[in-house]
Amino acid sequence: MAELTPFQTVGPFFAICLSQPGCARIATEKAAGRHITIEGTVRDGTGAVVPDSLVEIWQANAAGRYAHPDDHQPKPLDPDFTGYGRAPTDDDGRFVIETVMPGRVPGPGETLQAPHLLLGILARGILTRLVTRVYFEDEPSTHDDPILSLVPAERRATLVAKPIGDDRYRFDLKLQGEGETVFFDV
Repeated sequence: MAELTPFQTVGPFFAICLSQPGCARIATEKAAGRHITIEGTVRDGTGAVVPDSLVEIWQANAAGRYAHPDDHQPKPLDPDFTGYGRAPTDDDGRFVIETVMPGRVPGPGETLQAPHLLLGILARGILTRLVTRVYFEDEPSTHDDPILSLVPAERRATLVAKPIGDDRYRFDLKLQGEGETVFFDV
């Protein structure tokens, strides 16, 4: 009888195919809306940085429409906005995302969701992609978002990017342990 293939973790290969500049730029300079930059660090449960991880980004454009064939909203598409990108972390676990502030999209029960980005995280030792959201501290609708309100109040701060300058935000990801970022089952 043949032996089973041994169990193995994902990676380290996230830098492959990411050497092209612009992977983490979701909107060109011509894209409609307020251009923003989100920077952060990926850390493990001990607080150590996680180099060679991958942060996938997808979001709606400034009008609140996804660049996806299943989004049939009567809002405009933006040819200068891809809606999807990948940001690898560097040796210090840092990533940078260049995009536009997303518009509000429909939520459950005919509500509107606050502007947010969806992130998928892949890294060594993670067998299933982690999925989270990024909301914005200075966006008034953040505090009324129907999805964010499902998260226990004491954990919501792990999903909120803080302004650190003109059109710049800080959003750190902690993969486990105290202060762990909230990850969603999708």
